[in-house]
Amino acid sequence: MDAGVIEGFFGRPWAWSARLSAVDFLRDWGYQFYVYAPKADSFLRRRWREPMPEETLRHLSELSKRGAASGISIGVGLTPFEIYLNYDAKARTALCAKVRQINETGVDLLCILFDDMRGDVDGLPKLQAEIVADISAWSNARRCIICPTYYSYDSRLAKEFGLAPKAYLRDLGEMIDPQIDIFWTGEKVISNGYSAEHLADVTTQLRRKPFIWDNSIANDSKLRTDQLFLDPSAGGWAMPAELVAGLAINPMNQAHLTRIALCRFTTLWAQGGMDSGVASARSDCLNDLGAPAFMPRLLADGAVMQKTGLARMDDETRRTLLARYEPIADPYAQEIAAWLRGEYVFDPQCLTS
Repeated sequence: MDAGVIEGFFGRPWAWSARLSAVDFLRDWGYQFYVYAPKADSFLRRRWREPMPEETLRHLSELSKRGAASGISIGVGLTPFEIYLNYDAKARTALCAKVRQINETGVDLLCILFDDMRGDVDGLPKLQAEIVADISAWSNARRCIICPTYYSYDSRLAKEFGLAPKAYLRDLGEMIDPQIDIFWTGEKVISNGYSAEHLADVTTQLRRKPFIWDNSIANDSKLRTDQLFLDPSAGGWAMPAELVAGLAINPMNQAHLTRIALCRFTTLWAQGGMDSGVASARSDCLNDLGAPAFMPRLLADGAVMQKTGLARMDDETRRTLLARYEPIADPYAQEIAAWLRGEYVFDPQCLTS
């Protein structure tokens, strides 16, 4: 099973330096890919018809080279926002130009994302399948993965984007090339696990194993911005790896702190879920990260950051934590300090509670 990270959240994105160093981290911890798809990059979303800035292209090219040297596939997530409302010759030309621009960066994984947009459109599966076929023909990527507009059974998607066309998933699965994977977030937009029964049902619908887009540690929503999800096992996360095509983890807005959770995921998916040695495994993980001396303290503080969070944290606890981590010139500590200062602001475009 391929596993990796898709930076697909709202709010404050990672720094390019953090993305570069993440490539080596992912390699060392047995991951296979990283996908650049922050919601903050409007040139991959609502402004997709406009050329990407040269600076972004330069950074992506550098990231692709690092990935090639490290054996990590580098991808881009493209959201041609509501293009299927009028997929005419002009739109097709603009889309082709964007895909060819992405080709120039050397990325070998392209994600075509139809999430967070209207879906109550007649003939939606056929329109999206046509767009995917065109992009696949223009792209130099070795692999394509798509995200449907309805990527979960969660009822909130219909509330936000309209009722899905009848048999949407089944029709889309029939029309999309079987070599192309399809993202799925589970029974909910944010799922803490995936049962064998559920995955079997989705496999039947999509006519292929789902490629899990996991939001269990993402903290960009209105409620979850106040928390740091350092330990995915705390929510009872479980997934039978043999029943999925892959795992794409949507991380926290905090690039370095995310690595603590990613270390735990490698144990969880290998064992299908929560294991009995949680505390010792977390401790070993921190040691293996080559983390500085304050990490054991972070292990102890992690429960407050994850379960209590900023909103319910009393002023004295916040001041104590800030005094503990703010003076430390280390990216892990500095991300904690920035979070405690309230610098990770909720983006109201995020619809997930």
